[in-house]
Amino acid sequence: MPTDIDNDVAASLEEFEDAGREWRRRFSELLGTFFLVLVAAGGGMMGQAFPDTISRTAEVVAPGLMVMAIIMFMGRVSGAHLNPAVSIAFSLRRDFPWRRVPGYIVAQLIGATLAALFLRAVIDVSAAYGSTYPAPGYSSWDAFLMEAVLTLGLVSVVLGTASGAQNLAAFAAVGVGGYIALAGLWASPISGASMNPARTFGPDLVATDFTSCWVYIVGPLTGAVLAVGAAWVLRGPGGGGAASASAQGEPSEVEHPERH
Repeated sequence: MPTDIDNDVAASLEEFEDAGREWRRRFSELLGTFFLVLVAAGGGMMGQAFPDTISRTAEVVAPGLMVMAIIMFMGRVSGAHLNPAVSIAFSLRRDFPWRRVPGYIVAQLIGATLAALFLRAVIDVSAAYGSTYPAPGYSSWDAFLMEAVLTLGLVSVVLGTASGAQNLAAFAAVGVGGYIALAGLWASPISGASMNPARTFGPDLVATDFTSCWVYIVGPLTGAVLAVGAAWVLRGPGGGGAASASAQGEPSEVEHPERH
């Protein structure tokens, strides 16, 4: 007999199939990524405009806090991916339809670019100060490895908090936001701890400087693929129950283990 939880998840997934609501989900991803990059790139740009007023700790903790807020206020609309690596990981887990991925990624890239344009217009410094680059003395390969490992952790947290008993908006917000802040605190001096192709692409596009952009595209995508493999080892294949509902914007509020 189907339970109320089964019916709720089925209704959520049926609603997600409604193409008439797709514009709302894409706008949610655009707006959420805009706010994320506004804070993530804004720290470096504000630090350039106002030296000695923005610490590195503030620069790396602020994006984590912003992600917490975004998941809370719009996670139910689009799933609050905010990151091409996350969208691709959910699809590799069969929790998110591949046909939706291009629209999500385009919305994320547009949101990131608009944030960089806004910051450049208001702060009046180059968007290059808001991007991420390998640190002096470290190679692109070093930064690539760091981004891949950091994103492995980030996407593992995202996939983990989107499954089973952990599938609660508060857990996801605290877990994902906390991880972003923690990763930035110790790893940002080497690679900038981007973990998000959109977060780096927006400032790079506005600054027209793609010198190290490949690092912040290939690194996070590699980490996302590794995280999907780790999730398969830990929890088996995806493609059912609470994880799919969470990826698509309607997390259930009670335990509902993935069906294998």
